[in-house]
Amino acid sequence: MSGAANAKKNQEGRFSEEERTAMRARAAELKAEVRRATAEEKAAADAAAFEAKIAEMPQPDRSTAERVHAIVTEAAPELLPKLYYGQPGWANAGGKVIVFFRSGLLDKARYSTLGFSVQAKLDEEGGLWPTSYALEEVTDDSAKTIAKLVEKAVLN
Repeated sequence: MSGAANAKKNQEGRFSEEERTAMRARAAELKAEVRRATAEEKAAADAAAFEAKIAEMPQPDRSTAERVHAIVTEAAPELLPKLYYGQPGWANAGGKVIVFFRSGLLDKARYSTLGFSVQAKLDEEGGLWPTSYALEEVTDDSAKTIAKLVEKAVLN
């Protein structure tokens, strides 16, 4: 068999380089769509689990958690609700929790806790700073403090 006949035989039933390039591009588009859908579905599932956790909290922790959620959402709208060790938390776009709330009643403690993970940028000169706060109720003054802390925690 001649070289030309052999080349023709090898090309039969095969895609051209342009067709293979187009298929790779389309496959990449489809993968990106799946990732986006998965991310959106995951964010929706995280938000639903977050809301369910707050809804099951006994009063007054439920009201406190709802108020903290409103404060965090206003101070850092880029943070997304997500459970953190079974309690409400707020994560950055990379899924890392920055701030969280622990119900004192569910933990059988005398107060709830507002805390910040190691991802929070609360560092102070001297190398010492608080990462959690006892929270019995949210007053106007404590709401301002929480908002300032959350804003600082997400600064780049």
